[in-house]
Amino acid sequence: MQAPEANLLHAVWEGSYAALTAIRANALRSALTALGIIIGVAAVIAVVAVMQGLSSTITRQLDDLASDMVIVRAYTPREELLIGLRNTLSTDDFIALRNRIRGVDHVTGVTLPLSLGGQVRSAGHTTATQIVGTDSQYQNVVRVYTDQGRFLTESDDQRRRRVVVLGPTVVRDLDLPEDPIGSFVEIGGEWFRVVGVTEARGSLFGFDQDNYLIAPFSTLRTLSAPGQPEDVQIYLRPSEGVPMSRLQDQVTQLLRSRYGTADGDPDPFEFETAERTRANFDSIVQGVTMVAGAVVSISLLVGGIGVMNIMLVSVTERTREIGIVKALGATPGFILLQFLVEALVLSIFGGLIGLALGWGFAMLISVAVPGMSGASVPGWAVLLSMGFTTAIGVLFGLAPAVKASRLHPIDALRYE
Repeated sequence: MQAPEANLLHAVWEGSYAALTAIRANALRSALTALGIIIGVAAVIAVVAVMQGLSSTITRQLDDLASDMVIVRAYTPREELLIGLRNTLSTDDFIALRNRIRGVDHVTGVTLPLSLGGQVRSAGHTTATQIVGTDSQYQNVVRVYTDQGRFLTESDDQRRRRVVVLGPTVVRDLDLPEDPIGSFVEIGGEWFRVVGVTEARGSLFGFDQDNYLIAPFSTLRTLSAPGQPEDVQIYLRPSEGVPMSRLQDQVTQLLRSRYGTADGDPDPFEFETAERTRANFDSIVQGVTMVAGAVVSISLLVGGIGVMNIMLVSVTERTREIGIVKALGATPGFILLQFLVEALVLSIFGGLIGLALGWGFAMLISVAVPGMSGASVPGWAVLLSMGFTTAIGVLFGLAPAVKASRLHPIDALRYE
């Protein structure tokens, strides 16, 4: 007499073989049954893979763009903005930080003079660009270096020289010579001589990182519209081994003292670091991934309902077959197992194909989006998708399997 475990294994094997035989005998119907699962899994995997690729690309870009840089910019609470108040940082704040803060290798001030309009002209060509006013330390803080010519010098800023360093896109849009050093461009009605061209950095998700113009900080201040309030951003690079928190504490103490900020009042400024930017972006990516994944997961539920409906039709079509098998001695448990395994195999088969298709779609999207690295499928997404499809196979295959197992042999044989 065989042990119960052996009987169970034999029953599982026989039921699985019968299920696979039924799937092969009805290949087209089986493929249509799995189609909903395939589409659902492919959509989930594609969404997750694209968002993961987007996240890794942004992280890499942040690492390239001075991950240890600290930006101090003005901050105004929402309630103050609503009544027309706006905090700004001044040139004097920049000078105070530069002279009194310890533990930094480089400090630079950056102003974006909106009054100049961002229009640059040269020899009948005009282009819109970002105009940046700064000093010689900018390249050391932001790590922007020249490919041709030179960068701004301390003397340029002190003497308010009308010189500029261009990004490669500006050179192209203005149709400047291949060697543009010595050419002249017009900004706000004033002519500036080109002394350098920066290295190309390419685009990031359609945003051109080479479309900018750098001019001396003091020169652009003199060109700003009279009465235009200045708003300076201060870029700092801490010395090696200096904790970021200690540097921020120094800046906070100094600026709160300069502004006379009372205890308990919010800081009139804020810090921007690569870590903070990365954390903010990661939270956005996670939120979008969860929402998008939940939306496309609805298609998995629809696919599960499709599995159940087609399996119910299969039970009806195979009623006489079930009657014959039961008349030959098959137990209700065997019939239940056969239909349950059939639904489970279809779900897992659809899940595997969906994984491959989803990864393929994600790779195509990553190729189509400029600057995006290859999409990646995290392990948790694979496990979650396959676990979900397995659950769908069990849950939605259970009702047809139970219906088949409860058919009476005589009634099933009489079914036309």
